[in-house]
Amino acid sequence: MSNIVEEFNAYRSKMNEKILADNNKIIKRIFNLDTNAFAEGALDKRTKELLGLVASTVLRCDDCVRYHLEESHKVGLTKDEVAEALGIATLVGGTIVIPHLRRAYEYWEALEEIT
Repeated sequence: MSNIVEEFNAYRSKMNEKILADNNKIIKRIFNLDTNAFAEGALDKRTKELLGLVASTVLRCDDCVRYHLEESHKVGLTKDEVAEALGIATLVGGTIVIPHLRRAYEYWEALEEIT
C-alpha cells in the first residue's frame, strides 16, 4: 500500500478510536449519520461518493477529499469519472481549491498504485 494512503488510514483509524472512546453521544450520532448517509438508497453509492467528493473539495477539507477518493476507488469509479467530478468542484469552488485538486490527484495516483 502506498505510504500516503497507509499513513492517512492509520492516523484516521487511531484518532477515530480515541474520539469514539470518549462516548460522546453527539459525536457518535454524527459519525453514525455520516455512515448511513453514504449507504445505498435512492442514489447509489457511486453517486453519493462523487457528491461527497465535490462537496469536500469545495469546502477544502483534504481529509474528507482523501476519504471520498478512497471510497470512490473502492466502488470502482474510474479516474475519468473522478476527474470530471473534481472539475465541477473546481468550477464551483474557484481557483482557491486548486491546491486541494493537486493533493486529490496525488492521492488518487497513490490509490491506483495499490491495485
